[in-house]
Amino acid sequence: MTPDALKNFVEAIPLPSVYVGPDERVAVLNTPGIALFGDSSIGRHYVTALRNPALLDSVEESLRLGQSRRTRYLTTDMNREATYDVRCSPVTVEGQGGALLCFEDISAREQAEQIRRDFVANVSHELKTPLTAVLGFIETIRGPAKDDAEARDRFLEIMSREAERMNRLVRDLLSLSRVESDERVRPAERVDLVSLVQSAVLTLRPFADENAVEIIVEGDDAPIFAPGDSDQLTQVFTNLIENGVKYGASGKTVRIEISASEREMAFRGPGIRIDVVDQGEGIDPVHIPRLTERFYRVDGHRSREMGGTGLGLAIVKHIINRHRGRFRIESIPGKGSRFSVMLPVR
Repeated sequence: MTPDALKNFVEAIPLPSVYVGPDERVAVLNTPGIALFGDSSIGRHYVTALRNPALLDSVEESLRLGQSRRTRYLTTDMNREATYDVRCSPVTVEGQGGALLCFEDISAREQAEQIRRDFVANVSHELKTPLTAVLGFIETIRGPAKDDAEARDRFLEIMSREAERMNRLVRDLLSLSRVESDERVRPAERVDLVSLVQSAVLTLRPFADENAVEIIVEGDDAPIFAPGDSDQLTQVFTNLIENGVKYGASGKTVRIEISASEREMAFRGPGIRIDVVDQGEGIDPVHIPRLTERFYRVDGHRSREMGGTGLGLAIVKHIINRHRGRFRIESIPGKGSRFSVMLPVR
């Protein structure tokens, strides 16, 4: 292979690629390679151009021993951290040996694997606590409390509560799985969004009365139709209103504002906006970007005590994504929070 042919060959590789010549200097960088290392690397010794110890070892073995090597390269730019799977192979040009490095960006794969590990760890943790409690009470009922009717009834009540907690978690996990599997397919059926909001409010009024919270619906009450899955959207509105009642202050109000627009800025077309506004403690701004992550809680203990699984807002986000809508969270500590759902009506 001639030097010109090698240069054309390296440039045709879609991955960032670096060719180190027999003189141990960087001879060729393709366009993605220049974006990774900069064009100033051309002509420099590979030790000063690449710097990473794992890469230097791979190049040295390819040049000295003519062996292929595979390693990982981690780098950080202004926007993100990136992980590359690097293959270093010996290449002969006009009878002299060099080394060709190809960098495959596996950052997304690594991130997905980390998400999977975190998900498994979180599910295991969430199930372990109630399971441990149930098993402990079963052992107690079989042993020391076997003949104590009062203690047995008290333990059975706690066991029932913990079993219901596990049931909610499994139910939300299944719901999240179904939503994610359907996320790419937009619903075709047209549903009345105002009616769905009113239905969710009607269902939750007894719960609100128990918590001394008043639910107020404001804005448009005429039917507004949009493409949607009625069950999923009902789940969204129920989740947001229920959260407002749970975490809003007792004796306060949860306000639902419904407004339609011929040009909703979120999608530059006709849309509807549903805001759920509570008067609770509010949320520190540092938490807001992560609220829709699975199992993320601002106050884990309080959330569990109130029956939360940490999956509700993650489910809301995926349902709204399926409907090609937008979800916004605004909050001021001490003054309450606003959860906004914006949906296109066409």
